[in-house]
Amino acid sequence: MGNAQTARSLVTASDLPALTPAPALYASRSCLPRGVDGNPSASSRKWYAIYTAPRHEHAVVRHLDAHRIESFLPTWECTHVWKNRQRKRIVQPLFPSYVFARFGRTERLRVFQSPSVVTIVGNRHGPIPIQDSEIEFLRSDFCRQRVEPFHDLVAGDKVLVKCGSMQGTRGILVRKQDTLRFVVSLDLICQHVVVDVGAEELEPDLE
Repeated sequence: MGNAQTARSLVTASDLPALTPAPALYASRSCLPRGVDGNPSASSRKWYAIYTAPRHEHAVVRHLDAHRIESFLPTWECTHVWKNRQRKRIVQPLFPSYVFARFGRTERLRVFQSPSVVTIVGNRHGPIPIQDSEIEFLRSDFCRQRVEPFHDLVAGDKVLVKCGSMQGTRGILVRKQDTLRFVVSLDLICQHVVVDVGAEELEPDLE
């Protein structure tokens, strides 16, 4: 009986939309700690990826803001051409159906109180935190205004940023026509982002 309940409490990759790559297992509401929510110190809070209902990323952000939980929704701008050939710049989520939030174990209940939250990304042992450096990269000036999703096969030379606030960030160098592009992978959610860079900003990663 216990094993059956555990199996039902997990959300596997096959349960998620095919258009959104996902890790093998996700933490579900059954992983919530019992008892009354506490107020953890800032040092105990970590960043997690939250998987949302389709096109409900902003609703989750509003819910988290209302519950005083720090959140981050990466976005990017693209050009949409309407039927009348008019062009319009559109801001949309960088990772559809994903929002990042920073919270402690006792704050998980507040996260799940949003009906638009499907789960917190993790495995059978519970949610898995995301490295602070990955969030810092996505929020950095290095990414701003020049970041976009990357869906191609990631292949190329390993490089790292050699200057600025994101010095030491590792990624893959790919080429698109005459430009160099720096690809960073978020392995936990199986997603990639790319930014256009100059050769002077990068150096070979020898590790």
